[in-house]
Order: sequence, then C-alpha cells, then structure tokens
Amino acid sequence: MRSAHVMIAAPLVLVLAGCGGVADGAAASPPPARQAPASATPATTAPGSGQDDRDGGDERPAAGAGVPAPDAPIPSDPAELAAALRRTSTDLYAAIDRWTKGGQERPPQDVVLLSLHQQRIYRVLARDATLTRRTAERLPARLAAEARDNATAVGRLLSLARPISAARRKQMRLTEPLPAERLRGYMTRAEKRFGVEWEVLAAVMLVETKFGRVTSSSSAGAQGPMQFMPATWRQYGLGGDVHDARDAVLGAANYLKASGAPGDYRRALFAYNHSDHYVDAVQAHARQMRRDPRSFYAYYNWQVFTLSAKGDVRLTGPR
Repeated sequence: MRSAHVMIAAPLVLVLAGCGGVADGAAASPPPARQAPASATPATTAPGSGQDDRDGGDERPAAGAGVPAPDAPIPSDPAELAAALRRTSTDLYAAIDRWTKGGQERPPQDVVLLSLHQQRIYRVLARDATLTRRTAERLPARLAAEARDNATAVGRLLSLARPISAARRKQMRLTEPLPAERLRGYMTRAEKRFGVEWEVLAAVMLVETKFGRVTSSSSAGAQGPMQFMPATWRQYGLGGDVHDARDAVLGAANYLKASGAPGDYRRALFAYNHSDHYVDAVQAHARQMRRDPRSFYAYYNWQVFTLSAKGDVRLTGPR
C-alpha cells in the first residue's frame, strides 16, 4: 500500500522497485540489512522442499518418475515449449487435485516441483513476445489463455525489476508461507466483508511477497505480507497487526474498497501501487484464478526470484 512510489514484486518474486513488494524479478531498491529470524527459511531451502515435513503428510515423491528436477532445462523451440507447458500443466493440476482433496496441509513435492517448472517456463515466455505468441498458437484455447495471462503478468513485473547484488540478496528475510487453505480462507472472508474478490487479494499477495515468503520491509518502509506503508496502515488497517496475514488481507480489502473496488479494480489497484504494469500483472493473475481456481495453489508454490547482473537468481524452493 503506497501512495507515491512504485514497487515490484515477484510471482516470480522480485522485490519491487522502490517499494518492497516481491515479484519475478528483483527490487531496484533492496530492503535494509536485517538479521533473519531463527524461524526464517534459509535461502537454500523452501516451503515444500521436502526438508521440513512437519505436518506428517504422506510420502513425497522425489524428482524422478516424470517430475521435473528444479533446474530441468526449458525448451526454446515453440513446439517443444508448448508440449512441455501442456504436459506440465496437466500433471500439475492433477497433482493439485490430489493435494487439495487429500487433506494434507503442506504441498507434496510433486506440486512444488511442477509449480516451479511452470513458473520457470513463464519466466522464459515473459521475455519473448514472439515466442509466447508462437507457443500459444500450439496450445488448446484454455491453456493458451492461461499462458498469455501468465506471460503478461511476469513480463510486466520483470519490466519494473532491476538487478540487486549478492550482498543485498543476503539481507532479504525469507520464511515459509502460512498454509494455502488458511490464506485462501482469509481472502474469502475479506471478500464477504468488503466485496473485493478473493482472486484479486490473492494476486496482490502473490505479487507483493509471494504469499508472505518475503518478510523484509521495503526500502521505502512498506511492511507485511500485503506491503503497507505505515500511514496507510494506520488509516485502513482496522487496528490490526500489519505483519499478520489475516489482518493484512482485511486491511488490503478495506483499502481497495475505499479506492474504487469492486466497481473499478484498475483504479483501486493503481491506488495500491502507482504503476500500470503492476496493475496489469495483478489483473492477469486474478483473471487466471477466476478461470481456474487451482491456479491459486500453483501460484502459492511459485518461488522467490531476484535478478542479478548475470540473470535470474532463485532464493527459495527445492534444490
């Protein structure tokens, strides 16, 4: 929540430029140095990595039998990329169905790995409009629409991102997100109270902090999983804790409602972050979640990326 500054986040995740959100790139102005709390997830591990099975769920498959490894190559040929995206999406949504119907709180490893592979494909597409067009032409209509929206969202955020140094990456505070169903519950309750669609709230949290994975304040002072400036939080935070996901989601819904949602989401989102590219990205992700709610669970497992002078650097997720 900012009024006169822009930030960039990461569905990708990048720390937003000058604001403190997160997206698929890197922040132009990284957060100030802070020691990570003992509970923070180290940069070498991440939610669903298989290294922290605290919920005691069923056995998680390794990256074997058809599940892509974390660094599996991404094709550059449109026909091969379309085939890879179609296969990945089919397998991912089937895995999400098993996860959400099985009652397991934390995502199984196949969901984590397939979501990461999907995210990496969209990072490739986002950088090449011609490749996106030629790939989408080879996909069934529903998946083509998904591909265009995701490539658009990631591309818009990457256009706002700037490389950050290794030293500044080490200053970023990272942690494990709250369970997906709990977060979605906060969003659906906020929708009932304020009329702001849960998909929009989810897209904002995705872009800002990757569902709370990034806990650093922005260089401008924005805080919490929905990235509020202190003055804005005092006005719209309903007396809650800016770092508490439930309170932050309610505050975001309150602010968006006051700024024009649900009647004019574009106006409301621009008030939230003064960037047309930011607004495009949030709306594209929200549109995909309306098209297929399972996308929420895929996005929930998208990892934190930043940009270096040499390219992408992934900070969370399986190794």
